[in-house]
Amino acid sequence: MARYRGSVCKLCRREGMKLFLKGERCLSPKCAMERRPYPPGMHGRQSQFRRQVSDYGQQLREKQRARRIYGVLERQFRRYFDLAVKMRGQTGENLLSILERRLDNVVYRLGFADSRAQARQLVTHGHFELNGRKTNIPSALVREGDVISVRESSKKNGYFRNLAEVLEHKTVPEWLSLNAAELKGTVLSLPTRDQIDVPVNEQLIVEYYSR
Repeated sequence: MARYRGSVCKLCRREGMKLFLKGERCLSPKCAMERRPYPPGMHGRQSQFRRQVSDYGQQLREKQRARRIYGVLERQFRRYFDLAVKMRGQTGENLLSILERRLDNVVYRLGFADSRAQARQLVTHGHFELNGRKTNIPSALVREGDVISVRESSKKNGYFRNLAEVLEHKTVPEWLSLNAAELKGTVLSLPTRDQIDVPVNEQLIVEYYSR
């Protein structure tokens, strides 16, 4: 299963903003954006003062930012875009809705993981059930009414043992509901744009692929 294996802190620095790819570390003074808030590389500091970015450059950056936030590689991201084009409604909003519905993202949104990368690993290791069936596919797309829960055997794991207490104070998006005591979440509806809080201008992504 393909995934990015480089330094994720460099991705935040390249995009010029926190993408929260490392969970709690991103909120601490150790965050790379706190220590070196400029692009990586030997010319990183000077690049802050370069000429204005072209329209294509802005579109590319927006697409890359969305990919990196959700941890999706280029080929799969393009497939999601093609799927969004075939759906009713605004293509950009459809694309973000599809990305939000990925199982690893839902696990992250429910608070079962501190980052999408950690959520992806937990799903891959088989700690979750989707509608009562074990699944280890992070890219599985959830639907309205789906139930995501921690497997009974995994609840004995040290990581999940005290998680219920932490989740008692967790706020989840409106399109999800959380049962902290049972370590279970339900998809109430498909996410709409106003329920997705990612700092992405989806229209620029549509323009990038429509060149």
